[in-house]
Amino acid sequence: MSHQSSARSADASGTFALGGDLTINRLGYGAMQLTGPGTWGEPKDPAEAVRVLRRAVELGINFIDTADSYGPFVSERLIREALHPYADGLLIATKGGLTRPGPDGWRPVGRPEYLRQQTELSLRHLGVERIDLYQLHRIDEKVPLADQLGELVLLQQEGKIRHIGVSEVTVHQLKEARTIADIASVQNLFNIANRNAEDVLEYAERENIAFIPWFPLATGELARSGGPLDTAAKQHGASPSQLALAWLLRRSPVMLPIPGTSQTSHLEENTEAARITLTDDEFDTLASAV
Repeated sequence: MSHQSSARSADASGTFALGGDLTINRLGYGAMQLTGPGTWGEPKDPAEAVRVLRRAVELGINFIDTADSYGPFVSERLIREALHPYADGLLIATKGGLTRPGPDGWRPVGRPEYLRQQTELSLRHLGVERIDLYQLHRIDEKVPLADQLGELVLLQQEGKIRHIGVSEVTVHQLKEARTIADIASVQNLFNIANRNAEDVLEYAERENIAFIPWFPLATGELARSGGPLDTAAKQHGASPSQLALAWLLRRSPVMLPIPGTSQTSHLEENTEAARITLTDDEFDTLASAV
């Protein structure tokens, strides 16, 4: 794919004003895969990781999502290496609240002093004075939610966080969170094959809260040969994963998909999905296929 044909393809995804004041293209990039196996340690090809991040910005992506636990800290440091000083309008979101005992291991820790420490470390690793979107990576059931989000509110009042988000929550938890803090975003597992968080998406849409679906490329049985996703993809001359992203973008105006990859070619393919426009019939067929 030439640079010209894919120039700023993310612009075609439309925009969303996160928190009401940070306008970004809706198709973003998730930086979880810029690490070693099991989201642990350095990537096999650090130079390619840097190229992916720089290419993402060239393609019009101005919303990059990471977390302190990716590596840990490897993803944040690569973002700084690749993109600092950051271009105006580039929103880098990060998260805290999951500790890493080892590869593929994740443990919630929501103690206020821990969240403060991790925020300070993320500020340093990203090379910023304020994090535009800081997300509680998981609710720690051992700590009152008011204590977890309350610390983020204090950091917000200190000017170290601009907007607060939550991740993997129910509608009930999201409502409770909103009594403690202004919640600008929610990040839940959601894709064309797994819509268990549909009620959270619908609540977010009603309240104009950004909904960031993680693992957005999963296609499941829908992509089988002759299946609805495979059929629609062939009609568009696209891949099933591109159609899955196009479907997410069409599904809701608050949807901000963040497909991740460690390869420039795959990044370009994903971002090109923003140019795909599904017909009403295609969207409805895929919507009813699960």
